[in-house]
Amino acid sequence: MHEIFVQMTEYFKSMGTAGLALNSFIESFFLVPPPDILLVVMDLANPAKALFYAFVCTIASALGGAMGYAIGYWGGRPAFNWFFRKGGKEKFEAVENLYNKYGTYAVFFSAFTPIPYKVFTIASGILNMNFWKFLIASFFGRGLRFFLVSIVLMLFGEAIKQYIEVVIIAATVLIIAFYVIIYKKRHSLIK
Repeated sequence: MHEIFVQMTEYFKSMGTAGLALNSFIESFFLVPPPDILLVVMDLANPAKALFYAFVCTIASALGGAMGYAIGYWGGRPAFNWFFRKGGKEKFEAVENLYNKYGTYAVFFSAFTPIPYKVFTIASGILNMNFWKFLIASFFGRGLRFFLVSIVLMLFGEAIKQYIEVVIIAATVLIIAFYVIIYKKRHSLIK
């Protein structure tokens, strides 16, 4: 499987910016290499265009998320089970539990973190989540992720490349902590 992912990444890379967009679009609903790999390579090769690359990834990925939503909406559980043959039922139940507990925030965090975003895009359509809320959460989650990667690479270059996942996880922890503080503060004011 690793060899196939390497070949796919090389294929997308050979297409330049269009390949980055295509990779970002498809990865939102199907199993291809994450666009972060290609984004890192392109950012390091041309740091002056890093923010442009992040923008391309964000738009294409959010549109791919909309495609995943449509697949779930029109294809239902059979489509989900086809895309995620291994452990599909368990994955769907986990996503459904997160939706019931966190709503739109579940989409945002799946779009931002290393959690498989594609699982959430298709499940969102099945669960009939409000499409516009889904799209906004997807856009901001993916945008935050890709712009964070590009900005960090612009600032620190090759030296930080191997720590990108750690940077994303650290940012996730900070965002969750911020959300918990705001949530608690808001509920303490209501009481």
